[in-house]
Amino acid sequence: MTQDVHDPVGGVRPMSRRVMNLATFASQTASRLADRPALVCDEAVTTWGELEQRVQALAQVFQDKGLQKGDRILIHSSNCRELLEAMLATFRIGAVWVPTNFRITPGDVSYLAQSAGVSAFICHADFPQHADIARDIVGLKLFARIGTASFAPESIDDLVAAKLAEKPLRRQPAERVDYDDPCWFFFTSGTTGKPKAAVLTHGQMAFVITNHICDLMPGLGADDASLVVAPLSHGAGVHFLAQVARGAATVLSVQPKFSPETAWRWVEKYRISNFFTVPTILNMLVAHESVNRYDHSTLRHIIYAGAPMYRADQKRALACLGQVLVQYYGLGEVTGNITVLPAGEHFADDEQMIRSGSCGFARTGMQVSIQDADGRLLDAHQSGEICVCGPAVFAGYYNNPEANRKAFRDGWFRTGDLGHMDEQGYVYITGRESDMYISGGSNIYPREIEEKVLTHEAIKEVCVLGVPDPKWGEVGVMVCVLKENAQWDAAAFQAWVQANIARYKQPRQIVIWPELPKSGYGKITKKLVYQELLNRGALSAP
Repeated sequence: MTQDVHDPVGGVRPMSRRVMNLATFASQTASRLADRPALVCDEAVTTWGELEQRVQALAQVFQDKGLQKGDRILIHSSNCRELLEAMLATFRIGAVWVPTNFRITPGDVSYLAQSAGVSAFICHADFPQHADIARDIVGLKLFARIGTASFAPESIDDLVAAKLAEKPLRRQPAERVDYDDPCWFFFTSGTTGKPKAAVLTHGQMAFVITNHICDLMPGLGADDASLVVAPLSHGAGVHFLAQVARGAATVLSVQPKFSPETAWRWVEKYRISNFFTVPTILNMLVAHESVNRYDHSTLRHIIYAGAPMYRADQKRALACLGQVLVQYYGLGEVTGNITVLPAGEHFADDEQMIRSGSCGFARTGMQVSIQDADGRLLDAHQSGEICVCGPAVFAGYYNNPEANRKAFRDGWFRTGDLGHMDEQGYVYITGRESDMYISGGSNIYPREIEEKVLTHEAIKEVCVLGVPDPKWGEVGVMVCVLKENAQWDAAAFQAWVQANIARYKQPRQIVIWPELPKSGYGKITKKLVYQELLNRGALSAP
């Protein structure tokens, strides 16, 4: 029986806070737009009506297999229609979606499955070695595949087809959920230690989706279309849910290799109005010659996040695409909802871009503060840790009280990012706390150096990181990628560095590589670069 409490405005209200099940977004849209395209997967169209039928059928299959509210359903798959159907079906029964980055190793998937305590495992046919871990998962109620393979007895398509053949399909409402009921285990990238499962809830995610529409894509509607150019297991999956809420079609490919030419062709063909990406992918799109052969005038919002976009890259994109860039800053734990820099505040002209280097101001309904090591709020232009509170903040890390203790202080979520804020509330990130290194007693922030180096005419990409040094504590190493046809002149570049970067910030060692290693989400991470330096024996002896 629900316990009641006194309501200060008069009357009685229930303690539990029932909210809409997220799968209801798809049901509501299907009721209005049944014959309109919901998904276009390699040019095969699924309408909203068809998607809703398939999601309802798969939800009933899950329940027939014994899955129920609170169970965790792990899916290891690259982008495809079935992945999205599994997401919505999982939400529909009140279970928890546990997607993985499809680029991680079988051992990593095994760790995520064990740490999340999953009851179901869905694996794409392209990953038979990952599927082998199913035998080690205790209490598995469902093991199914996507596509054709021998490692599981049933495919998602077969299960849905069999259920749909049971005429008529049993219609039933989505499972009742409360605000704090989990819907998604969003695994962090694990820059230090093992990945942690950030618990996202139905109530939190409803706010996030509303906020995405409000702050990132104002005016989003059923006549819009969105292109998928990032893994749906993470930020792009959240972006997809915003399209579901407004009935905008989502266009995606199952091809393993990203094709800028295909992306621009589809932008023209499907009149794409928005997409979510990371700076490295956006740089690839802008640099590809096909950008000039296809019409991209329908684009209104190119939303980039996940890593800093350097000013030089911003200017190239704006010159090529126009004033359509929208930046947001946020971690998986806050589902991207910390700050926004709208399209109207992006300019290719440095004189107009008065807040160059800012990641924007606080998202609607969110509060951002800069705090010192003791939790004191700092004044404008004082550097400290970026902290945030508001409805987009996650419920905590699953089964990890120590991580929760470190992540929260006085109701604030501690991002671990360093930065400052100006008098108008615009936030400037100077780097992650873990990226900063101390050389000879001076704090060095790699991003500041990287921003400067990317203005050099020969440099395409750069990563600066600190490595141990017996004399100075740490010294900087810079790894650069040259632009196509650029000629490397080590002496000339060293002279440029000396003229443009303060002496105590200058890297001790400069390395040139044909490309930088990137994470499964397209990010340049210092952890991967450092490991590659070790693998290549590229670090100079102290």
